[in-house]
Amino acid sequence: MKSKPLIFIPVLLAVVLYAAAYVVDETEQVVVTRFGKVIGEPKTAPGLYFKLPIVDIANYFPKNIQEWDGDPGQIPTLDKTFIWVDAFARWKIVDPVKFFQTIGAVPGAKGRLDDIIDPQVRNYITSYSLIESVRKSNRTLFFELEGDGSEKEQRTEYQVKTGREKITLGIMQKAQPKLAEFGIELVDVKIKRINYVEEVQKSVYGRMIAERKQIAEKFRSEGVGEAQKILGQKERELKKITSEAYRVSQEIKGKADATVTKLLAKAYGMDPEFYSFVRTLEIYNDALDDKSSVILSTDSEFLKYLNGYSTEKK
Repeated sequence: MKSKPLIFIPVLLAVVLYAAAYVVDETEQVVVTRFGKVIGEPKTAPGLYFKLPIVDIANYFPKNIQEWDGDPGQIPTLDKTFIWVDAFARWKIVDPVKFFQTIGAVPGAKGRLDDIIDPQVRNYITSYSLIESVRKSNRTLFFELEGDGSEKEQRTEYQVKTGREKITLGIMQKAQPKLAEFGIELVDVKIKRINYVEEVQKSVYGRMIAERKQIAEKFRSEGVGEAQKILGQKERELKKITSEAYRVSQEIKGKADATVTKLLAKAYGMDPEFYSFVRTLEIYNDALDDKSSVILSTDSEFLKYLNGYSTEKK
């Protein structure tokens, strides 16, 4: 019976020690409170710590960077163009005691960030024209048109004076002092997306489609003109080749006819009587057939060879 209290004491000490100990890792920081009041300095270094059990409470807060996503909304620019803006930010708790005393918990920080960052985003967007929020420099833009592999240069008369990076930097600088009151450090603010509102998008897309159609029509007309140019050149070359071939063929024929005539004249010149006989037979062949009827006298020059042939036969 006396051994039971001896066993109970170590167990009780272990339970008390377990309730008093708490661990802080690399991504956490702890504020210890007693009856709602902060006790001592916040624990920011990782390690094992102790507190009074039951009485003291360890409140954990993240030490690493947290994210904030704003609510997208319509904002008019200085040039009265309504755009859809979606911003985001990164923040961290640098004073956990102040954060605990003012906000209390991480989920409550989003509302504070919304109340501080969103108005600054709206103020800066409305203070500058659309191109200032979109571009960050006056760098010359190059783009490729449909159907053309070469780069086209696009210049604008408007000169960017502030730019998107300076606008986001200004938003962060304006919001940071207000967030410092809650123990929050604003690490960065960026605009995730800028787009036209739906009504403006339709007109912008319509203008873009019309411009692209105009460019496409230009290329089509240039293509038709180039095709006609190629066809015309082809026709000229074809006629040139045909005429040259005809000229050469005529020259060859003329030379051949001259050679034939020369040979025939030479051949027939050796026996004129034979030449007269052959030519008369050719005329008979061309002029007379089985349907021809010719009435001539027997002493006709045309029939002299026939008459001579008939006499010899008799």
